[in-house]
Amino acid sequence: MSVPAAELTIVGHYDQPAGYATRRASGAPSWLLMWTQAGGGHVEQSGVSFLAGAGDLVVLGPGAAHHYRVAPGAGRWRFWWVHFQPRPSWPGWLAPHAAAPGCHLVAGVAPALHDRIDHAFGRALRDARWLPPPALENGRSGALESGPATVPGDVLEDLPGEPPVTAIAGSAAARELVLGAVEEVLVLATASARRGGEGGDARIRRALALIAAEPGAPHSVDSLSRTVALSPSRFAHLFTAETGRTPMRAVREARMRYAATLLEATDLDIGQVAAASGFVSPFHFSRAFRQEYGLPPRDYRARHAIG
Repeated sequence: MSVPAAELTIVGHYDQPAGYATRRASGAPSWLLMWTQAGGGHVEQSGVSFLAGAGDLVVLGPGAAHHYRVAPGAGRWRFWWVHFQPRPSWPGWLAPHAAAPGCHLVAGVAPALHDRIDHAFGRALRDARWLPPPALENGRSGALESGPATVPGDVLEDLPGEPPVTAIAGSAAARELVLGAVEEVLVLATASARRGGEGGDARIRRALALIAAEPGAPHSVDSLSRTVALSPSRFAHLFTAETGRTPMRAVREARMRYAATLLEATDLDIGQVAAASGFVSPFHFSRAFRQEYGLPPRDYRARHAIG
């Protein structure tokens, strides 16, 4: 099997039958990412081997022998792949998912994200062929890109035996666009995948993540319990047992942290900070903030403002 040059960024989509295999005795000089849509693959690198099924992301580092093929009994392996050089932050995101040095399996990506990840790869395929729009005679740019209006990667149907589709990023701009799509995939996958050793109830972790993501939202025990498919009473009991605080206490703490960050880092007035943090009035917010931090919001800002 040919080895892509280190500097190339290449996007592809395969739907391969049983018998397909790739073996590189010295690995590749670039990183390789593979996202399984259907069927399964068997991957070996750095002394470990594992199966990659639908919703699993495999990322292999450079310079190590690897061998991947359609998994025994799978019948097919439908997957996206990208050869690339990573941005500096990416290895850190992947580190918790390392099966061995340079060999990562991000397993069990949330099914709700599969379509978004598929579309990100389709965009990467399109963007690999991107060129600036042509300039018209009057000096204004044309409205159309020179690439195709649709790309097979955006409309690929789940049909066995599809022909392989591959695109090489043809310019520095195209490469950065492809890397932007890859970054989206990595963020979504690593943030949502299963991790060994995560303690506690997954439903409570989900509720805590919702509170942290939108502290200013109108959270209630009823609304949070609905998102994790529990009754309000069961949710409140389980949440308190897991975290040592009630759900609404956790919401209040998250709102206070968010408000403090806004006071430190923005010029929003107190009323705007209160509203953004989910408080019904500036007066109620100021009283609650002083109880939490020992200072009214204005004094806290004067003491802690950044810059």
